[in-house]
Amino acid sequence: MHFVNSKTILSSSNGMNIYRGCSHGCIYCDSRSKCYHFTHPFEDIEVKQNAPELLDKALRTKRKRCMIATGAMSDPYMHCEEKLQLTRKCLEVILRNGFGVAVQTKSDRILRDIDLLDEINRTAKCVVQMTLTTYDDALCKILEPNVCNTKRRIEVLKIMQERGIPVIVWLTPILPFINDTEENITAILNECVSAGVKGVIDFGMGLTLREGDREYYYAALDRHFPGLMERYIRRYGNAYELPSPKADKLTRIFQSICREKGIMSTPEECFLYMRELPEKYEQLSLF
Repeated sequence: MHFVNSKTILSSSNGMNIYRGCSHGCIYCDSRSKCYHFTHPFEDIEVKQNAPELLDKALRTKRKRCMIATGAMSDPYMHCEEKLQLTRKCLEVILRNGFGVAVQTKSDRILRDIDLLDEINRTAKCVVQMTLTTYDDALCKILEPNVCNTKRRIEVLKIMQERGIPVIVWLTPILPFINDTEENITAILNECVSAGVKGVIDFGMGLTLREGDREYYYAALDRHFPGLMERYIRRYGNAYELPSPKADKLTRIFQSICREKGIMSTPEECFLYMRELPEKYEQLSLF
C-alpha cells in the first residue's frame, strides 16, 4: 500500500475510485488489464489520501445534485478501508452536500457504513451494487479468495432490503466450464428474488479477457483446474469475449426469472436507474 495526493477524484460521469488496485484476488479481474496502465503492482494498493477533500471541493462547485458512483475499478471496501476509512469519509461528504450515491462492492464491510447509506437514501438516493458469481462456497473461495463468500453477500442484500436501500446485483462474470451451470444461475437468482433486488446486470453469460488479465486468469486455471487452460486456448485463443457454450440457455433462464418476478434485467435500465436522482427522492414513496 502506498499513498498519493491525487489532482482529481471525479470522472466526467461522476464516478470515483478512492483506491487503485485491489486485494480481493479475484482470478478474473479485468482491472488487472494492461490497458489501465498501472505503474505499480496490482496488490500494492494506491491510496488517494486526499480523496475526501477533493470530493468536497468538486461537489461544492456542481450546479445540480447527481448520483456519485464508486467501485467500478477498485472495491471501496477492501481490507485497507477498515483502518483508513476513506470511503466512509467520502460518504460523509456526499451526505453533507446532499448528493446521492451508488456503491459497488463484493464485501460485507459495507455494513459498517449502513448508518450513512441509510441517511443518504433518506435525504437523496442510495443504491448498493453487489457482485454474485457463484453460489457454491468452495468454488467462491477459489474464484474470489480474499473476500466474503456469496452466502454472506446475500445476507448483506437482505439487510439492505430491510432498510429500504435498493440493490442491484452484478451476475458477472460467468466463467465457461466453471460456474456456467443452470443450477448456479438459478440459485443466485432465487436469492435475488428473496432479497427483493431492483435489478440484475448480466453481460451475456461469459467473461472478457485482455492482455494482463488473461495471463493472470490462465495461471489461476492452471493451478486450480488442471487441463482447463488448454481447453480455453483451444476454444477461444486470444479472444476478448469468451461466451459460455451454454450462454443462450442460461440467458433464457435469467430473463424468464427476472421477467416473472418484475426485476430489471438489462444493463441499460439498471444503469439508468442508478444514474437518476429525482429532485425530491423519498425512500419509500407511498403517498
